[in-house]
Amino acid sequence: MGLGLLASRALRSSRIFRNPTNSVLRTIVSTPELNNADAAAATAPAPVPSDRSPVGGARVHFPNPDDVIEVFVDGYPVKIPKGMTVLQACEIAGVDIPRFCYHSRLSIAGNCRMCLVEVEKSPKPVASCAMPALPGMKIKTDTPIAKKAREGVMEFLLMNHPLDCPICDQGGECDLQDQSMAFGSDRGRFTEMKRSVVDKNLGPLVKTVMTRCIQCTRCVRFATEVAGTEDLGMLGRGSGEEIGTYVEKLMTSELSGNVIDICPVGALTSKPFAFKARNWELKGTESIDVTDAVGSNIRIDSRGPEVMRVVPRLNEDINEEWISDKTRFFYDGLKRQRLNDPMIRGADGRFKAVSWRDALAIVAEVMHQIKPEEIVGVAGKLSDAESMMALKDLLNKMGSNNIFCEGNGMHPNADLRSGYIMNTSISGLEKADVFLLVGSQPRVEAAMVNARIRKTVRANNAKVGYIGAAADFNYDHQHLGTDPQTLVEIAEGRHPFSSSLKNAKNPVIIVGAGVFDREDKDAVFAAVDTIAKNNNVVRSDWNGLNVLLLNAAQAAALDLGLVPESDKCIDSAKFVYLMGADDVNLDKLPDDAFVVYQGHHGDRGVYRANVILPASAFTEKEGIYENTEGCAQITLPAVPTVGDSRDDWKIIRALSEVAGIGLPYDSLGAIRSRIRTVAPNLLELDERQPATFSTSLRPEVSQKVSSTPFNPAVENFYMTDAITRASKIMAQCSALLRK
Repeated sequence: MGLGLLASRALRSSRIFRNPTNSVLRTIVSTPELNNADAAAATAPAPVPSDRSPVGGARVHFPNPDDVIEVFVDGYPVKIPKGMTVLQACEIAGVDIPRFCYHSRLSIAGNCRMCLVEVEKSPKPVASCAMPALPGMKIKTDTPIAKKAREGVMEFLLMNHPLDCPICDQGGECDLQDQSMAFGSDRGRFTEMKRSVVDKNLGPLVKTVMTRCIQCTRCVRFATEVAGTEDLGMLGRGSGEEIGTYVEKLMTSELSGNVIDICPVGALTSKPFAFKARNWELKGTESIDVTDAVGSNIRIDSRGPEVMRVVPRLNEDINEEWISDKTRFFYDGLKRQRLNDPMIRGADGRFKAVSWRDALAIVAEVMHQIKPEEIVGVAGKLSDAESMMALKDLLNKMGSNNIFCEGNGMHPNADLRSGYIMNTSISGLEKADVFLLVGSQPRVEAAMVNARIRKTVRANNAKVGYIGAAADFNYDHQHLGTDPQTLVEIAEGRHPFSSSLKNAKNPVIIVGAGVFDREDKDAVFAAVDTIAKNNNVVRSDWNGLNVLLLNAAQAAALDLGLVPESDKCIDSAKFVYLMGADDVNLDKLPDDAFVVYQGHHGDRGVYRANVILPASAFTEKEGIYENTEGCAQITLPAVPTVGDSRDDWKIIRALSEVAGIGLPYDSLGAIRSRIRTVAPNLLELDERQPATFSTSLRPEVSQKVSSTPFNPAVENFYMTDAITRASKIMAQCSALLRK
């Protein structure tokens, strides 16, 4: 928002002198002209227009050149599209207007009055966030009248605000602190007792100190408009006005943690982060979330070896500026149940710590004693592209092609990239007018994709049809059925929803990744392809046929060709290499099979393991992940590795050396050169690479759909992988979910 910059600019404007002893003297400048604003305005010199750049480097898009209007901000001419507000015009002119209630992604409330500016021919200052800009309008942001108005508003805001800054978690990143320094007065006239408000219990994630609340209603608007849960509201009138829940209840949204970011004061803060650190003590590392397939952009704040918190980064194409509660609060799982040392299971069934040399020697020895067709590799949900490439090369050199990734099933169709990514793109969903969800529950599978769908339903009145088990959606939808037979009816035009698809301008079909595990998945995809063909879902200017993946590793695994040679490979395996794979079903694995578990948490996979090799988590390494829309992004190390753990690809490279089949790369650059020969799109970082060929090239199938209902792919939103299952915060959320 640039509020810290505003504060520093205001401080620099006060005169600073140095005496001969080099000590700094700051004079306190009185402003008597504010007592007679009209006279001061008359004698004020005319502002000199200067070259300015928009706030935050914003770019102005003119959809229709005929709708361009010109306004003057402090004498500086600005061209803007018709319909913009005065505040937005000021931002384009490079003037940052203070605000508390205004947020660019929420509806306009206009109730904090901090954004007052002077408009020529207006009898009094106007709220710039709610006033539309008109042609030729002359806006003045720095006049004595505007300054006095802001001082008065700030005085009212601080009237009942407690002096909690020394003990407030918002200290150092608080809009109220910054703006009171930049625009407030140096004294107040309020001598009465300050009011106090009872704190509300919003659950284990959001801490409330409602006495600090300034009634900006950002949290109310976010809960209603973005999260889709009308849990918060404004109660009372006058000095008794307060934010609360109408009945005593917890905040039930999967996006509830975002109210912490949008609250301009310390009324809503992070409960797990309370009293842990100040923001100036933290080191921020830009990274990517791997708890789902969306790849939300995050900043990992750490102090020393510990991750202290996770906050969102702006990315308009993926997560805008929101993240899910799982992404924000899973981080405490990174320091629990970690694997520190290589371990070998002894004859008594207990693990004992050994050196890396001994552990790798045993694994290499066993590998050479097993037939190639009996060697199986399984990549886990959180595996990066480099480690999957190394594991595939290692097994291929051993003579085995049985390698796959969790969640992709035993027979994934990896031939056509358009058959397993989101072809519309996440931001492209906003152009849709009809959605058909097949076996997918976006609210728990990909919360940020669900937020886009809700945004589209609100903005375009888009229709949503859903086929699958009964689910809780936060927007209007039609539950068309529970099994694939409904798909066949729509494909044949016998279902009432067929007419909605037929009349749609930009229809979208989203197939859930849970379909990959079905016996009749080929028939389901064939029915979906028929619907797409009959309803113009795929054409030259629009591709509405999508697959919503579940895990961070799935898209890159299919791009790299992690497809098993036999779908029964686990049943006959004698050597299984689990690379962070905790959810793979090993019930049919022979009892005499040798299992190596390489991972960072002592989760389900270690119970069957003979050897454990400790690996680093995604916060401790650099790795490429491809999200569900086909955009490759990179994680960066924020904290050092735990114990004696190593990066996944380095462990596999060392194992290949001990086994005598050394892989031809020793660095990240070299392994990425190898990836370039297999899937060059994975090296185009932060750029979405669309699929080249359409799914219409799929061969026809004779398989018939079954009457088995679609099952939910995610049973518990808060616990989906090894890190979230180790998190105490996620366990608390999960317990409340089950109530």
